[in-house]
Amino acid sequence: MSDRAQIMIVEDDADIVEAMRIILEGAGYQVEEVHNSQDAVEKLKSYRPDLIILDVMMRTPDEGFQFSYKLKNDPQYSSIPILIITSVAQKTGFSFSPETDAEYLPVEALVEKPVKPKELLAWVSKLLGKD
Repeated sequence: MSDRAQIMIVEDDADIVEAMRIILEGAGYQVEEVHNSQDAVEKLKSYRPDLIILDVMMRTPDEGFQFSYKLKNDPQYSSIPILIITSVAQKTGFSFSPETDAEYLPVEALVEKPVKPKELLAWVSKLLGKD
């Protein structure tokens, strides 16, 4: 087994997944992808990522919020850091923050799309405790 950090991307936009994959694998991370929270739940039965990168608006406008809430309230998965990368504020006009909305948004960080490669890598490094 490799000692490289494993990252699960939960994102329904194939182009965004591919861009993140290129950036993350180029930085030495192992990447697994799923395209919705239902597939993520199934994948988690056999795969334990060190970090989850999560979109919000997939099959439903709040799918990522519901998924993160479910994970963080399950002792089996609650220690996995979650980085939400979303355009929810652009699409809805509502802004969210883990600092002010932690009760229903229990994630370590939320970043608005588009995210620059250096910013993505900085967040990943921080959440994996490598900064």
